[in-house]
Amino acid sequence: MPGTSRAGAAAVLLAGAAVLLVFRHAPAADNRWGADYFPNVALTTQDGRSVRFYDDLLKGKSVAINVIFTDCKDVCPLETANLVQLQRLLGDKVGKDIYFYSISIDPARDTPEVLKAYAEKFGAGGPGWLFLTGKPDDIKLITRKLGLIRARDAPTSRESHHAAYLMLGIEATGLWTRKHAVDNPRFLAATMGTFFGWKEAQPQASYAEARPLTIKDGQRLFQSRCSACHTIGQGDRTGPDLLGVTARRERAWLNRYISDPEQVLAAGDPIATALYNKYKKVGMPNLRLSSSEVNELLSYLEARSNAPREKAPAKQSARTH
Repeated sequence: MPGTSRAGAAAVLLAGAAVLLVFRHAPAADNRWGADYFPNVALTTQDGRSVRFYDDLLKGKSVAINVIFTDCKDVCPLETANLVQLQRLLGDKVGKDIYFYSISIDPARDTPEVLKAYAEKFGAGGPGWLFLTGKPDDIKLITRKLGLIRARDAPTSRESHHAAYLMLGIEATGLWTRKHAVDNPRFLAATMGTFFGWKEAQPQASYAEARPLTIKDGQRLFQSRCSACHTIGQGDRTGPDLLGVTARRERAWLNRYISDPEQVLAAGDPIATALYNKYKKVGMPNLRLSSSEVNELLSYLEARSNAPREKAPAKQSARTH
């Protein structure tokens, strides 16, 4: 970015610009993105504990931060379910090498009790992952400083359609970057390994070495929109295993439910109601798919369900040949 200083460029990043630039500041004393930049306002965790945003949550830590609100019917459930998968991949790094923070942008509704119940629905939280609420003005200031909410958004409104950003940062060096919270968890784990400099992170192949991918639309939609909550033949996650779903349910019903799950549930549909109650009252988010995308997704699920399943490898005999 010609004519832009390092300090200016990083300020643009943290203010939420589309161009993402990151800079490493060698001496911690010269870190412009420390105590003088981030507010040290009080927040409350899902367990009712009061913490200071800078002193307790950022200072000297590596962090991954996103924003949610528990009544969200769109991207928030996908973000949370995806981060649960990411947490499992990272294992004991979470709470030691990296800290997750999910900040509510609807603090009036999202009390500590509500946040705790929300986290439990998804199997989220545990050591190293806090769900946070606070005063509306303080939340607004934090989210704008982090670049998680754009200036035209209403960060404390339940109607806010925020982007699914995941801000990664190393407070001690002033290095920050922004990713998408709904990216493939394995991709996020590899990216974080490189960004945070974890020793066991595997080197990633260059673009020149990468082989061209042939991914059909249905597969792409499943991987990007569904795989955080569902599997095909590997058991339930946040939602049901989708193996054979096109045989269990009528195609017309699946089309209606995927297109507008909230409306189907609100109408008292017995299948939608049973699923909602069985899976801890986590409603299916509205994926906002077109009719052609819904058909592509269902065709992919049908093809995967009908494909021959791999047999488990046979156990080897203990005899020596």
